[in-house]
Amino acid sequence: MLLRPIIAVLALVGLWLAMRWLAKAPPARVKQALIAAALALLVAGGIALVATGRMAGLIAVVAGLAPWVTRVMRLHGVWRALRRFSRGPPPPPGETPPPPPPSSGEMTREQAHEVLGLLPGATADQIREAHRRLMQANHPDTGGSTWIAARLNQARDLLLGT
Repeated sequence: MLLRPIIAVLALVGLWLAMRWLAKAPPARVKQALIAAALALLVAGGIALVATGRMAGLIAVVAGLAPWVTRVMRLHGVWRALRRFSRGPPPPPGETPPPPPPSSGEMTREQAHEVLGLLPGATADQIREAHRRLMQANHPDTGGSTWIAARLNQARDLLLGT
């Protein structure tokens, strides 16, 4: 009779410790721990099914669901590929632009050089090349930001005088 309250208290303490750890742990460690816990539960469940003699029923259910699971997985793969294709290539790590600062809409020549990553006195060819390179990486059709594309166009137009 005393065993159930002790197990309940231990479970609550374990849950409390796990919640504290989850709040402080980095996401990569949490992911690893959750995967390990899921695998441990699967193994424990399998052992319990074998011990109680119910494994044959589970195997029959899994065999019946296998064709449906493979179809769903194939459809999921197609869906992910289409989503990835519609977004375009992801930006390289570390090159994510900062959020747009509040501005009045007008851009100075200094800001235009900064947007294109050029030094003052850049030639027209250097301006066009920098604009082309940055637009390829940030064009809205390939998953880039419309705000960034507009700023790149505005900087090019200002520096080229068009």
